[in-house]
Amino acid sequence: MEESKFKSGFVSIVGKPNVGKSTLMNRLVGERLSIISPKAQTTRHRIMGILTGEDYQIVYSDTPGILEPSYSLHQAMMTYVKVSLEDADVILLVLDGNEKFDPVLFKRFQFTQTPLIVLLNKMEKVKKEEEQKIIAHWKEHLPNMASILSISALKGKNVDQVFPLIVKYLPVHPPYFPKDDFTNRSERFFAGEIIREKIFLNYQDEIPYSTEVSITAFKEGDDLIKIQAEIYIERNSQKGILIGKGGSSLKKVGTESRLDMEKFFGKKVFLETHVKVASNWRKESHKLRQFGYFE
Repeated sequence: MEESKFKSGFVSIVGKPNVGKSTLMNRLVGERLSIISPKAQTTRHRIMGILTGEDYQIVYSDTPGILEPSYSLHQAMMTYVKVSLEDADVILLVLDGNEKFDPVLFKRFQFTQTPLIVLLNKMEKVKKEEEQKIIAHWKEHLPNMASILSISALKGKNVDQVFPLIVKYLPVHPPYFPKDDFTNRSERFFAGEIIREKIFLNYQDEIPYSTEVSITAFKEGDDLIKIQAEIYIERNSQKGILIGKGGSSLKKVGTESRLDMEKFFGKKVFLETHVKVASNWRKESHKLRQFGYFE
């Protein structure tokens, strides 16, 4: 392919928490890069998924759900959203079919000059007449949008129609990453995210939100990867809940994490986990930097 005709660009996937952005990202890339749980605010970082074809390269960014920050971790998460939007050649605004225009959270999209594709997710049970009303609502509030499409990220409905819309607006540009790359994140990062996903799936209340994972060792051999992970919580009282009676809860998280890591890395994994306390880490900037935020 002639480099002068090659199209390449950054596509920011944004929306409020729990609208299905991560599920969409994984479908678009064809790899399970973003962790998924039914709980809001599962995604905390900007995760890039790179899709390269003969004449294009799309660099998708899954971002934390848009919210009004209430403490330092939220501020770091919203910084990832801001940077992603600043870099974007195309914006995918993912909306729950039932939600309405929120001037506080969505005002920025009314004035963007970046091509804006609005994706109405979770529309499986919406009747055609109601769907038209929803589309009209968003056209009224986002008249600058380039396109609007009803999809189901979970079931894959109409997701194949998103790709040609993106390519249409990509600029002519050489690829930003080598053709074999599929993400900008390290294996250590994904190991930590897998553990964090299992915590979100296995615990309730504040435990998932109070937890951070740090990979302290990642040693890869020909047939085995040895991983050591430290799981941090905010209070001593949470430690016993995370570990569980006789270590049963932590063992379950470890087993589920190891099995997913083996699928992801394609090798056997030996996983060792330890639980530590980092008091109020979500509210203290210096601790967030230690965990890789505010990069």
